[in-house]
Amino acid sequence: MTNSEPQQENEIVYVGFWLRFAASIIDTIAITAIILPILLLIYGKGLFTLDVDPDLVQTLQNLTPAFGEFVIKYILPAIAVILFWMFKSATPGKMAINAQIVDAKTFGKPTTRQLIIRYLGYYVSIFPLLIGLLWVAFDRRKQGWHDKLAGTVVIEKRI
Repeated sequence: MTNSEPQQENEIVYVGFWLRFAASIIDTIAITAIILPILLLIYGKGLFTLDVDPDLVQTLQNLTPAFGEFVIKYILPAIAVILFWMFKSATPGKMAINAQIVDAKTFGKPTTRQLIIRYLGYYVSIFPLLIGLLWVAFDRRKQGWHDKLAGTVVIEKRI
């Protein structure tokens, strides 16, 4: 069986909470390693201190409108994550734990629409005290709310 072929449900091993948590730590480190240098170029040492030169603040306000910061902090990571999901069926963290995202019914590749819904579903999962993420620990198919909204599951990748 190749990696692109759908798996049969009796062959499926759902990835649980702690492995997914480890994958998210890896992803957070990877995204931070990419975004932090960009923010440092823009903000300099003012990124980490409350003692910022007022002239620097004025310069930054002129150079980087709030929209630019929003793009760097939120839009670029979203695009990167969705592209990883589209082309690899996993982020680097999920690849490190040998996991992949698949359609919950067919166990085949999810659609782009499902992946976008899944990403946006993280916000739904996070806001009520992370309950939607913690749901993975208690669900039979190890689905978080974002998975349920998108119709996806995270499974062990067969080699």
